[in-house]
Order: sequence, then structure tokens, then C-alpha cells
Amino acid sequence: MTKNARYLALAAVAAFASFGAMADEADASQYAAQYQTSRTRAEVAAEAAAAAQTRSQEPAGSRIVTYTSTVDRAAVRAEAAAHAMRVGRTATAEGS
Repeated sequence: MTKNARYLALAAVAAFASFGAMADEADASQYAAQYQTSRTRAEVAAEAAAAAQTRSQEPAGSRIVTYTSTVDRAAVRAEAAAHAMRVGRTATAEGS
């Protein structure tokens, strides 16, 4: 063997041997934050469910106003038809 080949083999063995010293968990779990809490999982789930029920569908700062109608659909249609008759915006049977 030549001198360079011996050095190369020695370097390869040293690199392979030192690889085991750097072994650690693959997911880096040693850096994960550890939390201690006094609340149970059921308490947190109940709080989340209550927050979801009381949440508004309207975006914050929106000017959307919702109304609840007290008139049924038939009354609204009848009023619209009467208004159209008054204004003259209805089609006649013989053409317009």
C-alpha cells in the first residue's frame, strides 16, 4: 500500500468511528419544549367546545346586520306581485 492510501484508510476509519459519537434522535426531541399543566384534557376540550358555540360568524368590525323576518314567503310574493301591478311591470297575456 502506498502512503496516501494508508492515510486515506485511516481517515475513513476515524470518520466512521466518530459518527457514532454524534448519534441522536432523528426528530430533535431534545429541543422540544416541555410543558407542565394543571388542567386535564377534558377541561381543555370543554373550553374549546364552549368557545366554538359562542363564536360569531360575523367578522370583527363588519357592518353586516342580520334580520329575522316575521313574514312568510307567500306574503312576500303577494306583496311583490301587488307592487308590480301598481307600477305596471307585469307582462300581459297578449304580449308586451
